Amino acid sequence: MTHPTLLVIAHGSRDPRHAATVHALTERVRAERPGLRVETAFLEFNAPSVPRVLERLAAQGADEVVALPLLLTRAFHAKTDIPSVLREARARLPRLHIRQAEVLGPSPLLNATLGRRLREAGVRPGDLPRTGLVLASAGSSDPEAIAVIAEIARELRHTGWCAVRPAFASALLPRTEDVVRELRAEGVERVAVAPYVIAPGRLPDRIAAGAEAAGADVVADVLGAAPELARLLLNRFDEARVPVGASLSA
Repeated sequence: MTHPTLLVIAHGSRDPRHAATVHALTERVRAERPGLRVETAFLEFNAPSVPRVLERLAAQGADEVVALPLLLTRAFHAKTDIPSVLREARARLPRLHIRQAEVLGPSPLLNATLGRRLREAGVRPGDLPRTGLVLASAGSSDPEAIAVIAEIARELRHTGWCAVRPAFASALLPRTEDVVRELRAEGVERVAVAPYVIAPGRLPDRIAAGAEAAGADVVADVLGAAPELARLLLNRFDEARVPVGASLSA
């Protein structure tokens, strides 16, 4: 093979919707760039595993793989789990050149995907000045990941919403329902909740349940297999192939 393979590495989940969404996203990536070989692997819960896919690619003659973490922030999985798995694979498969791409966020394309899901849920541009937005992420104990979520919330605040607040489904407080109630207590007329999560599963369900229990007016869907997200995966793939010190326009 002369062209690198894109290996999308998802976390995995016992919820079958998770893997189905990941596969739908990788199918969209294939459609966006015909001819690019796109493989999917999971860290846990789902098959195939990352080592098995890399072994298969090496056996089939692949010489270069770009491993792309299907993650929104640089937290434990991106900094520790995936690098460890890839290090072990490089040791076992020395002829296979493996690069790790950057995580997906932050990116304007992720913000565009959030906007798409909110519009699909019924939010209109004229609603923003009287609507508070809860940016609900999975949560992390990593300070870098938390800072990224806070920065995204600040950016979104400048796009017309009357307020934007982060919330977390695990690891940190506040929870989604707490922020919805807080915005109501401050007199915000409408409240929308946007899950900053790629695929369905236990934590996105927790976000939705909290939003509904607190009476949110709008609860958007997860980011899912959106076209903007597919383009972002391809952007990260291309960036990983550019030599250090070069630029994509070079």
